[in-house]
Amino acid sequence: MNLDRVFAVVGSALDSQRQRLNIIASNLANAESTRSPNGGPYIRRDVVLQAVSPDNSFHSVFNGAFADQAGPAAVRVTDIIQDERPLRVVYEPDHPDADEKGYLHMPNVNPIEEMVNLMSATRAYEANIAVMETGKTMTLRALEMGR
Repeated sequence: MNLDRVFAVVGSALDSQRQRLNIIASNLANAESTRSPNGGPYIRRDVVLQAVSPDNSFHSVFNGAFADQAGPAAVRVTDIIQDERPLRVVYEPDHPDADEKGYLHMPNVNPIEEMVNLMSATRAYEANIAVMETGKTMTLRALEMGR
């Protein structure tokens, strides 16, 4: 197995999880924001991840013809979508952003759900770091065998 490809896959996973962590942090930071740049309360966002097949260069296709498997697939962020769930509505007639009936439209961010997503993204990030460390160790051991 080509360890360079493993490092490329792990790098794409780390980058994707970093972007996911940024979106989760944004959701948590704006959980109480009643005003956003486009007007109205903040709307929760989420990351869409997609598996990406290995590159289709001649070298990789040629090597794939003689290998048992097509090779590892990387991951990338394909889209950042807005959550379609309804906004929370609370009665706060004294709030400056309340409507004429005294109801305030709050973001559709659930802090508990965001914390679970944060733990999941953190664990995925840590797992990919462990894979990178293992690949580094394997590379160093292979170099030691060549001495």
